[in-house]
Amino acid sequence: MRRVCGNWDSNRYLCSRRGSDQDMTGERKMKVRISQAAARYLRPDAPVEDRLKAARGEVLVAASEMPLVQFCLCRDADAEVRAAAVAGLRKIPEEALLQIAGCPETHPLLLEMLARLHGGNPGVAAVIAGNPGAAESIKALLGGVQSAAAGEGADQEPSENQAEPAPKPSGFPLEGLDDEEENLQEENDEKLRSNVQLAREMTIAEKIKMAMTGDKEWRMLLVKDTNKLVSGAVIKNPRITEAEILLISKSHLNNDEILRDICANKDWTKNYQIRKALVENHKTPLHSALRFLASLTDKDLAAIAKSRNISSVISTQARRLLMNKQKEK
Repeated sequence: MRRVCGNWDSNRYLCSRRGSDQDMTGERKMKVRISQAAARYLRPDAPVEDRLKAARGEVLVAASEMPLVQFCLCRDADAEVRAAAVAGLRKIPEEALLQIAGCPETHPLLLEMLARLHGGNPGVAAVIAGNPGAAESIKALLGGVQSAAAGEGADQEPSENQAEPAPKPSGFPLEGLDDEEENLQEENDEKLRSNVQLAREMTIAEKIKMAMTGDKEWRMLLVKDTNKLVSGAVIKNPRITEAEILLISKSHLNNDEILRDICANKDWTKNYQIRKALVENHKTPLHSALRFLASLTDKDLAAIAKSRNISSVISTQARRLLMNKQKEK
């Protein structure tokens, strides 16, 4: 079992992998710059509970850094942390996944991991293969994953009257995972499929109760429910975390009332990342987005001012705020 070893100093985390596989010999080192907020979960002396939360994506780490944190934790000394990290990488939203897979700065080792986990998705596979940082070994791996996925699909052809089964997580087991990890991963995947099927059979009242009392898996499932009473009940769950609120703030949900409730909660909006996500979400009420805009840093204001994915009203106000700050200087 290979592990990621690291030496941490201020803003740099050094990940090393040692092994003697067919595609590598000796030592391969992965050097990346990572924020202190993210690096704290990768230090050898970090509490297991903190590493486990990071592996699950339940900590306040920039979205662009989270896959890298989870990648490093896939080789953690704790089996539960490793399995949770793999599960977290499997659950990356497709939009974010495509951005990471297509970024030329994404490290080849992370690309290889994504190829193993998501190579069965033709769109993702094409983006990874087109990444200038993708080695020939990664492209060969993608070809094998797609061929196997096509073979599995050919074995079963659902009839027109047959109900569509709950989607299975894409990708293959990672090399280096032991039996314990694979069993934990299978349990997590089975739990997700079971929850989806149970939700289909629940009444509205049962869904609302589950949204207000269930665990994270239920919250993240029911917040997407088409019934606004169900999805709105999720943020009333006393166990919901700020990390989940951040994810919801970045999502384009059908229920706009959820974002209104988040904007009205002073405890949640104390979090800078949540305020920034609300400003960037075009479904956030305009008056709230403008209010939070004034609290952002110059760097983020500049990015918003140039963004084509932001409301013209927001981007124009961002430019005005920057000009006013420059005049004051």
